[in-house]
Order: sequence, then structure tokens, then C-alpha cells
Amino acid sequence: MFETLRNALKVKDIRKRLLFTLVVLIICRLGSQLPIPGIDTDTISQYLNSLLGDSFNLLNSFTGGSFESMSLFALNVTPYITASIIIQLLTIAIPALEELYRDGEDGRKKINNITRFVTLGLSVLESAGLAIGFGKQGLLSNYGPLIVMEMIVCLTAGSVFVMWLGEQITDKGVGNGISIILLCNIVSRMPNDLYNLYQKFMEGKQISNVIIAGVIIFIVIIGTIILTIILNDAERRIPVQYSRKIQGGSQLGGLGSTLPVKVNTANVMPIIFSSSLLQFPLVIKQLIGADSKGAAGFIFNALNQSNWCNPDHWNWSIGLIVYLVLNVIFAYFYTSITFNPLEISNNMKKQGGYIPGIRPGKATVDYLNSILTYIIFIGAVGLCIVAVIPIFFNGYFGANVSFGGTSIIIIAGVVLETMKQIESQTLVRQYTGFLTE
Repeated sequence: MFETLRNALKVKDIRKRLLFTLVVLIICRLGSQLPIPGIDTDTISQYLNSLLGDSFNLLNSFTGGSFESMSLFALNVTPYITASIIIQLLTIAIPALEELYRDGEDGRKKINNITRFVTLGLSVLESAGLAIGFGKQGLLSNYGPLIVMEMIVCLTAGSVFVMWLGEQITDKGVGNGISIILLCNIVSRMPNDLYNLYQKFMEGKQISNVIIAGVIIFIVIIGTIILTIILNDAERRIPVQYSRKIQGGSQLGGLGSTLPVKVNTANVMPIIFSSSLLQFPLVIKQLIGADSKGAAGFIFNALNQSNWCNPDHWNWSIGLIVYLVLNVIFAYFYTSITFNPLEISNNMKKQGGYIPGIRPGKATVDYLNSILTYIIFIGAVGLCIVAVIPIFFNGYFGANVSFGGTSIIIIAGVVLETMKQIESQTLVRQYTGFLTE
């Protein structure tokens, strides 16, 4: 990684792109500290801390703590992520969107425009819900239409501006802009989380206990990162052979290749889907003030991720089982969107390719489906293991931190993908310079 960065910094164009990306990220962090004009954000922040506690660690991690402090960028990239998920799900249900998705670059541009409008709509709805909810709780002075409109405009403008900054990184910087901003938000919370771990397990303790706690924390974090990298890079390579052709007196084809199938095809999306689905009832509960007693109280406690693996209430961990099952289901669902065996089989057939020992056509599709069936399951199980490790330590030992398996998977995935893009751009510049000399 460091070798790749060192080589990239030698190329002027890539240096400019890296500097541009850094400047945009600084702007994002500054916007996350700016308060909304005319609103007592300290009071709102105290209310959110007392109400939500650590049950919304994923949201705080995604927004870099700006939601918790209710700053100008409080919504951050979350409306765009939600809009992207909605559009991807609708791609299956609406044939017109599926046709756009398969229509090459022009189709993807139209889908991006649709995603932008959905992001705008979600930002308005979310900011309106927050403004009205805070107003009813008496947290807004002079509560009325004007103050509500002010919050809607500020939060929506902040969310749309962050989306625009992400697109600028994609066009003029390095990597996927939204992913880079999300990575920056997650990393910005880690120093505070590490300090909380220090206060919880090390401060004021005997030196032997401090060393043991430090070693355990280090092993858990590094081990989770290593597992995540292995999971992201693992793939099944299916051999593909191309038939020989004689054209113009020369022989073409006849070469062997491989079709790589990633073990974790869906990446972090199943965890995001599952977490969002389980947190939705908790959001509704807070908005309507639902009763937390009896059966309803048990359900809400079971859905709350901070209650899982709690040694005093193991029965609440039934929510963890539901969470893991949803991860497996969504892993299969999301892979069905992004990986189409029929399309791959048709493309191989057009290019004269075939899998040795498997007939082209339906037999190839069935073979690919059979490979996917257990490959996806292995990836989903690995994803669940990575996600459960931080959950277990958070619940059993009370190590409440905002970053967990989801955040670590995102960090590892974004860093690896960005480094690959930087490396490929460096190679292109080097080849270009060689050809022009």
C-alpha cells in the first residue's frame, strides 16, 4: 500500500487528485461541526444522547458524529445510501429501471439522476420529521412553521451538498466519492471510541490488567481487520476455455481464462440492509412514544443491537439470531441483483467460451447457480462472523463503540478498492509517458 502511494505521488496528475480529495474531506469535516443557525444544537444533542444512547451507533458512525451533534451535515450521506438501496431494489421490480441498468453508460447516468432526486426527497422527509419531532418535544424555541422550514432547508441543503462533494471526488479525485466520505466519517469517530475503551478497561487499573486489556483490544481489532481483508479478497476462479478460430490465415482464440466469483459478492450491503430493517421499528417507537412494557418492550429490546450478548438478559439476543438470518437472506438477494448467471453464460457463448466439462447454455447457467449457492453461503457466514465479533464484545464486556463489523468491512473495502484505482491510474500514466517519449 505504501509503495503504491509513493509511486502515485511521483505522478503530477495523481498528486492533484489526492490533494483535491483531501481538501473536499476537510470541507466535509468542517461542515459536520457547523451548527444550524438559530437552533440550540447543544440541547438537541443532549436529548439525542439521553434518548438514543448507543442503539444508533451505526448512524453516528456513518455521519461521523454529525447527527448526534445535529450539525449542518447531520444527515450526511445517509439519504444517498438509502436512495441507492431503494433504486437497486426497484431495479428488480420495475422493468424500465432494469432496462436502464443494462443500457450501458447512458443508462447508468439516468439512474444516477433518479438517485439524486430520490436523495433530495428523502432528505426533505427526514429533516421534516426531525424538525417536527424536536418541536413537539419542546426542543425548538419559537416552534412554528418558520423554524421548521429553516431546519428542513439547512439539513436538506447539507445532505445535497455532501452528495455533490462526493460526486466531485469521483470526477476529480480518487476513488468513489461517497465511499471516501463515508470512510472519513467512520475513521473520524475511532479516536473517541478508542479513548472510551481506554477509560472503560485501562484507566485507573493495575498495570497487568492494562496490558491484558490492551492486548485483547489489539487482537480483536487487528483480527477483525484481517478477517475482513481475507473475506473481501477471497474468490472462486472458474476455468473458461475459448474455442480456436481461423481468420485470415491466422489462428485466434484457443486460450484459457478464468471467471472470478467473489466469495463476498454482496460486500457490506446485507449488513446495511439488516441493520436498517431492525432499526426502523426503534425509530418509529421513539417518534410515537410506544410503550416499552410487556411483549412490545421485549421486542424493542431484542431489536436493539446494544442489548445483544448482554449477560444479564440473554433472551434479548434472539434479535441477534434474526439479524444473522437476515444477513444470509439479503446476501442471496443482493447477489441475485449484481450477478446474473444467464447473462454471463450468453456472453461466454457469444465469445466462443465455455467451462470445460460443462455444455454451453442451460447447463452452464445451472452450474454457475450451483457454484453461487454455496459460495454466497460461505461469504454470508464470513460476513456474520466479522459482524458478530464486535457485537459480542460490546454486549458482554460493555465496550460500547460506534465502529463495529459493518464499519470495519466498509473501511477495508474502500481502502482496498481505492488503492487498486490509484495503482491502475499510476500504471496508465507510466505507460502513457513511455509511449509519448
